[in-house]
Amino acid sequence: MTAVDERGMTKFFEEFEPPEGIKVELLRGVIVMMASPDIVHNTIVADVQDQIPRQRWSRLQTQDVDILDEASEPVPDLVVMERDLLPDSGRLLPSSLITMVVEVVSKSSVHQDYVVKRSIYAGGKIPAYLILDPIMAHCVLLTKPAGRGEDADYLTQEIVKFGDPVLLEDPGLELDTSEFGTFPNVRPHRYP
Repeated sequence: MTAVDERGMTKFFEEFEPPEGIKVELLRGVIVMMASPDIVHNTIVADVQDQIPRQRWSRLQTQDVDILDEASEPVPDLVVMERDLLPDSGRLLPSSLITMVVEVVSKSSVHQDYVVKRSIYAGGKIPAYLILDPIMAHCVLLTKPAGRGEDADYLTQEIVKFGDPVLLEDPGLELDTSEFGTFPNVRPHRYP
């Protein structure tokens, strides 16, 4: 896709009104639509949000993120940033303000969460990307973003099974995963 096409898609996306109950993201110039999440998904997001202290951190669900030099506006399941950096208003949150993004894998988002968003978030220099996977019953913590565009990636990866704690340097806590649910009868995938 050319730069002109990507700019045109970004403008179209800004004016697009999705049907009610549909989550919409712009990922590298492609509009991706998904049905509302499962209860397991929403419960995991709520559990993570409850463990991050509100006094210091803003924890925003489904906030559009602006990735510099990308025709992408991902909508992570949870965005974590220092409270004093939170803008007063706006639809797009600059990736440079974000400490961590969290995605909970669904049956239809496996490739986007593990591959597409991994390079988008790394390219946006978001320090930590936490993938919570109720299909495989594990967490993948990615840190140290490097590179640009589709070649961007995280230099460190830690996989922790559900039930074991995940050490999050920022926001400075040990995430309890013992209550995270899983999807029953879902075929395993090959990621990360």
